[in-house]
Amino acid sequence: MNNELENGEMSGNSQMIMIDLDIQDIEGIGPTTAKKLKEAGILSVMDLAVASTDELSVDINSSKETAASYIIAAQRLLRESHLLDKEFITADAALQKRKAMLRCATGSTALDDLLLGGIETQAVTEFYGEFGSGKSQICHTLCAIARQPVENGGLNSGVIYIDTEGTFRPERVEQIARARELDPSEILKSVAVCKVYNSSHLELIVKDLGRYIDDFKAKIVIIDSIISLHRAEFAGRGTLADRQQRLNGMLHKLIRLAEIYNIAVIITNQVQSSPDTFFGDPTKAAGGNVIGHASTYRIYLRKSGENRIAKMMDSPYHPYSDTRFTITEKGTDDLEETGKKSTSKKSTSKKDKEIEEIEE
Repeated sequence: MNNELENGEMSGNSQMIMIDLDIQDIEGIGPTTAKKLKEAGILSVMDLAVASTDELSVDINSSKETAASYIIAAQRLLRESHLLDKEFITADAALQKRKAMLRCATGSTALDDLLLGGIETQAVTEFYGEFGSGKSQICHTLCAIARQPVENGGLNSGVIYIDTEGTFRPERVEQIARARELDPSEILKSVAVCKVYNSSHLELIVKDLGRYIDDFKAKIVIIDSIISLHRAEFAGRGTLADRQQRLNGMLHKLIRLAEIYNIAVIITNQVQSSPDTFFGDPTKAAGGNVIGHASTYRIYLRKSGENRIAKMMDSPYHPYSDTRFTITEKGTDDLEETGKKSTSKKSTSKKDKEIEEIEE
């Protein structure tokens, strides 16, 4: 609890320092360059620190070397203001930074246990699965819980919900809030929704996301889904390289934002079938290695009767296990028979996994 309060105080102090920093405080940037940056949507030192060299050079009509020097100078200024880590820190300092990380409950104790406490800030968490597997329901539940105090499993913050598939329903968030005995009015006011219609629009929103995070005081950014628009617009093998490159740039921007702003980024992903799989589950996540490498944590969702199975597929430190949960009027919820205990179980051998998948 004390750590959480200290984290809140540190966050408030950081915001005050951020307000004091001006983009012209950066070495080498004068009024003319500052004007170009603002015209390009880069309004703060933090915006510049997370910018891409290639995009910045185009936006301000400069060489890549000049753009890189501005970004490095912005990062240096943030380090001097203790808003960004030094280039090298010791492992114990890295551990202390990890302890400053926040977690948001998902609504299901079993799913929280699988995630070792909930959705992490400073990370990109990917949920992928077939239609109806519970991806959007988890996102709607997070919208209701994020507004709650830290001691109640929330982040005491707003939520940015970027909807690319037309699946966001405010009435569902309202229903979840009422079922959990929360104030629906306050919850709905804390969720900023952006309806995106094409891939270029999505890339533009992600590019300017730092400004929206500050405006809406958000600690959670949800993109539901990350690939649907790119998958629809870039059809055929001839466009695959361009699609993957654009996805790669967007995802690395999200990674930088998650780390520097201490926010949780949740992305949902579609699936595709692997025809060369003869044993086990042929379903795999869309987007290839680009999305796979960008996601800090990757969870596979699938139906099991009226319930859902969540399986940890990739993580730097989570055990590769799975758990069961369900979807109710409260959103993501525990199974009645397992209510107070986790249903997580450690995976065994590859052969046992395949047998389990066939039986289920």
